[in-house]
Amino acid sequence: MTDPQARLDRQFQFLLEADKLRRVKRQNLILDGSREENAAEHSWHLALYALAFAPFAPADVSISRVVQMLLLHDLVEIDAGDHPIGDDIDWTAVADAEAAAATRLFALLPADQSVFMHGLWREFDAAETADARWAKRIDHCQPIFQTLCNADVPDFHVEIVRNNLFGGRAAALKDHFPEAYHHAVALLEGAKPDDQITQPLAFLNAADALKGVNRATKIGDGSRRENSAEHSWHIMLYAWVLAEHSHAPIDMAKVLQMLLLHDIVEIDAGDVPIHSGLTAEQLAEIEAREEAAAKRLFGLLPDAQAAAFRHIWQEFESAETNEAIYAKAVDRVQPVLLNLLTGGGSWIDYDVTLEQLDTRVGQKVTRGAPAVWTYVHNRVAPWFAENARD
Repeated sequence: MTDPQARLDRQFQFLLEADKLRRVKRQNLILDGSREENAAEHSWHLALYALAFAPFAPADVSISRVVQMLLLHDLVEIDAGDHPIGDDIDWTAVADAEAAAATRLFALLPADQSVFMHGLWREFDAAETADARWAKRIDHCQPIFQTLCNADVPDFHVEIVRNNLFGGRAAALKDHFPEAYHHAVALLEGAKPDDQITQPLAFLNAADALKGVNRATKIGDGSRRENSAEHSWHIMLYAWVLAEHSHAPIDMAKVLQMLLLHDIVEIDAGDVPIHSGLTAEQLAEIEAREEAAAKRLFGLLPDAQAAAFRHIWQEFESAETNEAIYAKAVDRVQPVLLNLLTGGGSWIDYDVTLEQLDTRVGQKVTRGAPAVWTYVHNRVAPWFAENARD
């Protein structure tokens, strides 16, 4: 497919369909015990787990490919649903349903991207390569620690973890990720382990709070506001799918790391809607809060990782490198499409005009992905023409 317009049509069709993963609830609770986790924010958290636990990965594992697998791995649940491991399930039927879902979903993309992403999903599912096996280990770890580090979960959740560690699929962690296995067993036995994964796990547990930071934009069906964790997952997918439209050559692995980490400071500083019209003084106060949040949250990690993660976050904030400029552009695009999908969304809430959208959003998107803004502007202009203020 060589027609740029047709490629963008297909790419955005896939990205908007992917939004539906936010509606898929899992059995696991978020760490404060207040609700079930959804599959989109789970996918973001897994990617963060992969990055934080990278020092424990075998030498032949590519963490960037693992992150990509984890971004995609649960998309099939849009059609096939989530299936808790403790339930009595016909797993052959589930596998068939997931394979059919993968065929449908990835076929939405342009052919070259469809083949690549579908192949990556199959690789994860088969778990035969080093990257796929490590991605599976991460996928097995997160629900275990999500339960064992949560003080307010039903007893049967803990029992599922016990069965999983001692005879279930997570038993493989004993040989292939022993640090995680022994830490989990110690938690299960009521101990407070202090070992190699204590610090990265403290960071990952703190990061779970991003699932409770609500944004101005609503999810695609308009039922609720999106949270910053699932937003981060969605824009990582946006960045990957739309990469060919970047203003300059980019290192996609770095872009994905930036977007994976960029909103974590909102756990302490909160989200600031782009159309909120804050003063320069208020923006400076928010910047100071975000700097303090970065110091606290990344400081939970071992020193070398803390410095590396904070550097990536600062590079994104500075928006001077090709990767940061593109990442900033993508961060602005996704809410525009969701507002259009939900009949105006935060544009109505903040009384936004097309001129304001072009200034606040379009200029930054054009800087990093000019063809994308041309496409998006042409899609939103009719809405503003129809809903113009008197």
